[in-house]
Amino acid sequence: MATVSQLNQFPCKAFLSTPRSRNLASKPSILPQNSTKPTQNSVRKSQFLTLKAIRERPVFQVRAVYDDEYGPDKSESEEEPLTESPAVAVAEEEKPKEVSEIDSLKKALVDSFYGTNRGLKATSETRAEIVELITQLEAKNPTPAPTEALTLLNGKWILAYTSFPGLFPLLSRGQLPLVKVEEISQTIDAESFSVQNSVQFSGPLASNTISTNANFEVRSPKRVQIKFQEGIIGTPQLTDSIVLPENVEFLGQKIDLTPVKGLLTSVQDTASSVAKTISSQPPLKFSLSNSNAESWLLTTYLDEELRISRGDAGSVFVLIKEGSALLTA
Repeated sequence: MATVSQLNQFPCKAFLSTPRSRNLASKPSILPQNSTKPTQNSVRKSQFLTLKAIRERPVFQVRAVYDDEYGPDKSESEEEPLTESPAVAVAEEEKPKEVSEIDSLKKALVDSFYGTNRGLKATSETRAEIVELITQLEAKNPTPAPTEALTLLNGKWILAYTSFPGLFPLLSRGQLPLVKVEEISQTIDAESFSVQNSVQFSGPLASNTISTNANFEVRSPKRVQIKFQEGIIGTPQLTDSIVLPENVEFLGQKIDLTPVKGLLTSVQDTASSVAKTISSQPPLKFSLSNSNAESWLLTTYLDEELRISRGDAGSVFVLIKEGSALLTA
C-alpha cells in the first residue's frame, strides 16, 4: 500500500517549504508590524490544508496499489459468478416448462380423437390436426431409444387412434346393429419378447375376443420386427339376461325392437343354460405361418402412459397405457 511519504509526492499548492520560510524571514517585511498574526494564520492554514489532503488521499490508495490504472482484471474476479449461476438457473427453469408443454400436447392430442371412432370417422381437417400434434410430440420424445427401455414398453396398451386402413373394416363391423367394438389392445411381454393383439366385441347376447399372438425382435433402437404365430377366437361369453335397446339404427333407418322383447321372456332360462355350456369350451386356435404374417413397427414416442408407433405404408398408431388418466380425459 502507498505510505504517507509516497502520498506527499503529489503536488499541493498550499504547502510551504521550510527554506522558503527562512528566506522570507531574513528579508525586510513590507507588512506592518501588527501583521504577524495573519502570517502565522497563513502558515497554520497551510499546515491544516496539508493534513487534510493527507487524510483525504487514501481515496487514491486503490489506484496506487495496481500497475493498471483501471484496477484488477475482471475476468479473474467476476468470471465464475457470471457464467455458472445464470446457466444453472436457466436449466432449472426450462425443465418444468418442457414437461408442462408435453402434458399439454398429449391432452390436446387425446381431445382431438373425440368422435373419430379410433380414426375411422376422422375428417381430413381432424387428421391434419392430429398429424401436427403427433409431429410435435415426436420432436420432444423423452425416450429416444424405446427398444432399450423395455420396462416402459411392457404392459397393455389401448388403441386410441390409427390411420391404418387395414383396421377400418374391423371398426366398420362395429357399426352393425347391436354389435360394438369395445376395445382394441396390444399387450407386450418384454421378458418373453411376445406381443398379443386383441379385439373385443360385445352384443346383446354375448361378448367375444379375437386375438393374435406374435414374437418380436429388436432391429434398431426404435424398430422391432413382428412375426405372428397364431390366431385365437375366444369362447363367447353369453349373458344370462338378454338386454336389448329400444331401437337400433341400420342403413339410416331406425328399427323398433319393442315387439322382440316380449319374445325373449320365454327363452331366458334356455339362454342361461346355453351360456354356461358354451362358456366352458376352450378357445379356438389356428396357425399363422404364411409369408404375410410379418410386420415391423417403429416407436417414435414413448413415456409411461402414451406410445406413438408407425408401421407399414406410413400408418400411425396412438396407444394409451391401461390405467392411465388419458383414457378418461
